[in-house]
Amino acid sequence: MAGHSKWANIQHRKGRQDAARSKLFSKLAKEITVAAKMGDPDPEKNPRLRLAVKEAKSKSVPKDVIDRAIKKSQGGDAENYEEIRYEGYGPNGIALVVEAMTDNRNRTASNVRSYFTKAGGDLGQTGSVSFMFDRVGEIMYPLSVGDADTVMMAAIEAGADDVSTDDEGHWIYCADTALNEVSTALEGTLGESEMAKLIWKPQSPTEITDIETAQKLMKLIDMLEDDDDVQNVTGNFDLSGELAAQM
Repeated sequence: MAGHSKWANIQHRKGRQDAARSKLFSKLAKEITVAAKMGDPDPEKNPRLRLAVKEAKSKSVPKDVIDRAIKKSQGGDAENYEEIRYEGYGPNGIALVVEAMTDNRNRTASNVRSYFTKAGGDLGQTGSVSFMFDRVGEIMYPLSVGDADTVMMAAIEAGADDVSTDDEGHWIYCADTALNEVSTALEGTLGESEMAKLIWKPQSPTEITDIETAQKLMKLIDMLEDDDDVQNVTGNFDLSGELAAQM
């Protein structure tokens, strides 16, 4: 089955500072507030909220921050955020999908376009690169839950489509509409996962082997991630082993 790559969210990149950690907490709290506002404030009755809370916990967001985010959704002063997806090409034609939540579409669009331009990229129209990705659910378990065959059998029984194992853990993929169902079923056999969320999974990641392209791409991704309105950034690239160690 397919191997897990390093194209996913750059929140996992090493060297993130405290300021970036605080920003990440704020973005996760925003997702919790939006999920709770759109549905039931009880995670057990709201699949999107349940997954948002799980993601926050996996990033060590304090319980009181999670509780405040849910409570905020029930107040009359909760912001009305619009979910928008931007698509474009970074250095050397690397495709990027940028997911944002904003209360000012014009501000966010202007900022995102500026980041792409500064990095020598090109912001495209919706649909210009998303066809290179599959929208799927991703569930992650630590290696300690069992060997690859054990996890594979559990994933198949739960209705998953694909599984890969590397030195970081077991990565289970399923249809985007089945994420909550598959995640819940896996809890019955493997226990609670470390992560369960929707992602954009590139169909054919492009391997980057030169340091200049990697640096330009990481600069663009850093600018995007530093924007308060941007929730997630995903690209169809894979850094070669040596470059990954340097970034």
